[in-house]
Amino acid sequence: MIWSQSFSLLELIFVAAFILLYGAYLFRMKKLANALHQKPHLIWLKLLLRTTYFGLLIIALLGPSFGAAKKEIKTTGKDILVAVDLSQSMNATDVQPSRLEKVKFELPKLLQKFNSDRVGLLIFSSEAFVQCPLTFDQSALNLYTQTLNTNLVPRAGTDLAAPLELAAEKFREEETANRQQSAKVLVLISDGEDFGENLRKPVNDLVKADVRVFTLGVGSAAGGNIPIGNGFKRDNEGQKVLTKLNAEALQEIASRTEGQYFEINERASEVSKLISAINNVQGNVRQSKTIDVKANKYFYPLLAALLLMLIDATVRFNTFRI
Repeated sequence: MIWSQSFSLLELIFVAAFILLYGAYLFRMKKLANALHQKPHLIWLKLLLRTTYFGLLIIALLGPSFGAAKKEIKTTGKDILVAVDLSQSMNATDVQPSRLEKVKFELPKLLQKFNSDRVGLLIFSSEAFVQCPLTFDQSALNLYTQTLNTNLVPRAGTDLAAPLELAAEKFREEETANRQQSAKVLVLISDGEDFGENLRKPVNDLVKADVRVFTLGVGSAAGGNIPIGNGFKRDNEGQKVLTKLNAEALQEIASRTEGQYFEINERASEVSKLISAINNVQGNVRQSKTIDVKANKYFYPLLAALLLMLIDATVRFNTFRI
């Protein structure tokens, strides 16, 4: 038998109080019996009854556990890589205060919903880099998130193939190192402007690796200018460069990998819908183990004690014969 609680000072105080009070009661009964020149009939039966249910109450308080059982415990989770576009077009202000600042505001909401999953952070423009590897450390992820800015990557436009290729590579490395299957998710956050050549190969690699890509488009159809210093980015003809959300490219990537497309625009944010969609991805078993389960059966001695207390309260008999 296993006890949920150990015999502590509290139980010791209860036992000492019972002995002291009942000892005083017996002493008074003994003096009264001597005065009446009688023996206190059946007083010892009362003592046995009350000692029994008091002992049962103490046992119930300690929580006896018996009846061992085996239970299999499984922990499940996902590996989630979040790739954030840091090209200069993410500084556009068609989404206030800017596309990137809006992403930085929304990202902590996304990350905190997956604290039981491993999450990593990628950054990209024309090239992709690992900003934070897959980790359970939410504080580190939030720190990296708040330091995101467009100066962290080369200023050479956006290539959506770069983060897809890097994500596929990192997922392969993790699977080889851990030798276990994990549900794999890539969250691609970008305005969708793509100056790369071909997305077919990296998308096919992700499909083969069973990676589902959820894309989050940031921007508006009307578009916005790109701030640079005290002015705006201009083309070779001196005209302000207008950057618009290219949802089609992001929708195609999501569709081909059995993911979904969501959007942050000037009117609304669909991050909550993105979170729900990722939650619907069934996590794989990370660890499985069998443990011994002991059930606290405190209610058996408690019920027995209550029954004896009821008998003590309702059944009366004479202590002295008159």
